[in-house]
Amino acid sequence: MNRNPHVAVVGATGAVGIEMIRTLEKRNFPVSRLTLLASARSAGKPLAFRGEDIPVAELTQDSFRGIDLALFSAGGSISKEFAPIAARGGCVVVDNSSAFRMDDAVPLVIPEINPADVRRHQGIIANPNCTTAVTLMALYPLHRAFGCRRIFASSYQAVSGTGAKAIAELERQVDQIVRGQPVTREVYPHQIAFNVLPQVDVFLPSGYTKEEMKMQNEGRKIMHHPTFRASVTCVRVPVYRAHSVAVSAEFEKPVTVEAARAVLRQAPGLDVVDDPANQKYPMPLFTSGKDNCEVGRLRLDCALDNGLCFWVSGDQLLKGAALNAVQIAEELLKPAS
Repeated sequence: MNRNPHVAVVGATGAVGIEMIRTLEKRNFPVSRLTLLASARSAGKPLAFRGEDIPVAELTQDSFRGIDLALFSAGGSISKEFAPIAARGGCVVVDNSSAFRMDDAVPLVIPEINPADVRRHQGIIANPNCTTAVTLMALYPLHRAFGCRRIFASSYQAVSGTGAKAIAELERQVDQIVRGQPVTREVYPHQIAFNVLPQVDVFLPSGYTKEEMKMQNEGRKIMHHPTFRASVTCVRVPVYRAHSVAVSAEFEKPVTVEAARAVLRQAPGLDVVDDPANQKYPMPLFTSGKDNCEVGRLRLDCALDNGLCFWVSGDQLLKGAALNAVQIAEELLKPAS
């Protein structure tokens, strides 16, 4: 790939698209030119990048001529339609949707875990699900050290994972409740303010949701661990930003808190915040806007053999989406070893 690529952001006006633009700038990614693409209704809207305003253009089949790298975050249907067009034109696509994650021909990559998989791409590379990404940042180092058999987990997922309309819905409902007004809802099937919803994504015949099964399916692919099992309950909580996950993991080898902490302290992209005596543990309030994920509440699991409990929190718009995509792009620019 061109060492100073012409980059496009598809879905530039969405929450993740805006973070992608910010992340390219913050990390000094060597963009020679930036093209911003979105739907017709966003065309002409200016977005700032490196001190100048770049107008958004309408996404069409001809949008990718001369573009080296495209970061997609416009939903699965847009990715399915336009990512293959971009790839056929010689553009490398990093796709944030679920459209290609389980495609055998498409690498699914977290650069701290499986960066070498980037080299196998055939024009499209997939970004993992945000909850999976945050969880694996803490789980994978432990898996490498102790061999993870299975996990039981519950997620605490922020409304911004659903998009800007969900953030507005939470704000509006809090205001309505404070004012004693009837609560209105458009995005979620139930009130989200002062409530938790044990449903993220649609239900499958098994009773799990699609989101819950992504942890197992994507985890197997990213960690190259085909027997990994994950029983997950995904929960939407009235938090604006950053997902958290409570994990109970069972390992093949005996594990101690001290050994686990030592492993996690060495893990890239992860900060250990684990001082319960002083009420210090990861919280979305503090991981929002932060590149690194945080892990804490480490303790031996009293119900599993060779089990460890931990709590991990991370910004799902960053490590769960935009940051991970830009890190994949950075891997693409590295000379092949």
